[in-house]
Amino acid sequence: MAASHTLANRRAIGKHGILVLHGFGIQVRVERGHLFCSWGIADERCTIRLPRVHHGLRRLVCIGSDGYVSLEALHWLSSQDASFLILDRRGKPLVVCGPSAPSDARLRRAQSLAFANGTALRISKAIIRQKLDGQSTLVRDMLQNAVAATAIEKFRDELPDADSIESVRIIEAQAAKQYWSAWASVPIRWPRKDERRVPEHWKCFGSRISPLTHLLFSDNSFQVLLRAKDVKECLHAREQDNV
Repeated sequence: MAASHTLANRRAIGKHGILVLHGFGIQVRVERGHLFCSWGIADERCTIRLPRVHHGLRRLVCIGSDGYVSLEALHWLSSQDASFLILDRRGKPLVVCGPSAPSDARLRRAQSLAFANGTALRISKAIIRQKLDGQSTLVRDMLQNAVAATAIEKFRDELPDADSIESVRIIEAQAAKQYWSAWASVPIRWPRKDERRVPEHWKCFGSRISPLTHLLFSDNSFQVLLRAKDVKECLHAREQDNV
């Protein structure tokens, strides 16, 4: 016997205004001015009807490729300034559309001048500072590694003296090395029945850097040197031709 559940708007959409449809036979259409959505798996179906007022919808997300969305439904979403996305089952975006925002010349001007007037640097420092604060807290409280946490905080305290975004990146990279090194010895638990079949290097977090990274870097560096040599020879030959 089929089980259909009609959901309340607040329960289905939530405070962030996002409605997620998943499963098979997804339907999005307009009925009597209301947006009608149906989704689910097999006989377990969910439905919702959204009026044009007080619906709280800001984004409609469909996960899957089985079903349909009517053109009238897309027009309904556009008229309500709600965006629409279709994702495959791995999370890859297939369709993304949303309301067109008005062009704000002041915002574009501020963005273009951000690098020159130092705004971009201040924003970068603020973002990375919050990131390093979170990393140090996690390492200290959850991983019980006070040494790594102190090292991360030391790099965080160097941010005010950074005079370029490249300097901020270097500080972030140095702190990241300390952060991921704290994870290296964290054990990964497996079901007892599978422990014998799991390789030893899968039983702890290990290094975030692949052993192939240095090899690839060396190969790339060698290729860059060869290309630089070719360019130098070409320039030298051109100078000989011009003499």
